[in-house]
Amino acid sequence: MLDYKLLEALAAVVDQSGFERGAQHLGLTQSAVSQRIKLLEARLGQPVLVRSPKLAPTPLGRRLLNHVLQVRLLECDLLDRVPALGEREQRLRLAINADSLATWWAEGIGDFCHERRVLLDLVVEDQEVALKRMRDGEVAGCICDSPRPVQGARAYPLGSMRYRALASPDYIERYFPDGLTRETLMKAPAIVYGPDDRLQHRYLAMHGVNEPFPHHLCPSSEGFVRLALAGLGYGMIPERQAERELREGALVDLDAGHHLQSGQLVELDPSHYIDVPLYWHHWRHGGETLEALTRHLLAIGNDWLTPTSA
Repeated sequence: MLDYKLLEALAAVVDQSGFERGAQHLGLTQSAVSQRIKLLEARLGQPVLVRSPKLAPTPLGRRLLNHVLQVRLLECDLLDRVPALGEREQRLRLAINADSLATWWAEGIGDFCHERRVLLDLVVEDQEVALKRMRDGEVAGCICDSPRPVQGARAYPLGSMRYRALASPDYIERYFPDGLTRETLMKAPAIVYGPDDRLQHRYLAMHGVNEPFPHHLCPSSEGFVRLALAGLGYGMIPERQAERELREGALVDLDAGHHLQSGQLVELDPSHYIDVPLYWHHWRHGGETLEALTRHLLAIGNDWLTPTSA
């Protein structure tokens, strides 16, 4: 049988990104936690952690972490039914894309967390790579753009996030004085969220551009919009985020001829946008809280996201 004190030590070290912080989290000395990890590895006959160049779980360590995560969720379900067993603290570790976090997630999930007394431990990942966190056993659920669940998990469509290519009026005047063309797109600096973000590449491909292009990297949804407002580049911004960030109807056609006040954004080409479908993934045996969260997300999806086209 597994010794859960040893598994909790492993989970604490990984969750807290180090032995010292893991020990503080458990209320133990760093030496005690280190001894528990060594004992766990001795019993299993193989390592559960890679110490360098960066602390990370081994494939076996990831499987054990996934098991610990699911056990915690099931224990919380049991405490709901048998309160005398102890105090209940439900913490959900989830992976979510930054754009969802910056737009609909907080308002959409607030009532659920309050009613269920749930604490969130959010890992921010691009929607294209969040599923890797599930596969590695690091999170109990994730929002990503893949409809295919990992083994042992379920996936449900939530809707789509619509992205539009936006820039400041000054930027448009500087780089597209005669309109949007393939040649001007190849020279105009763009804004890209990070190396895993392919939205800009997809948008350029719609206009026949498949070559490398000048771009800023900005791994922050709010910072991304700020760079666009400052005229540093154009980028694919969620429609809902633009509506929230901008005042007085900033989303206007490039050819509409409206006078734009400082700080507004213009759409480069209203006929081209990208809908990114989002899917909610969670472990099948994650307990009632994950099932309830799934029902909640499916119920609010149409309120916050664009219905996914058939």
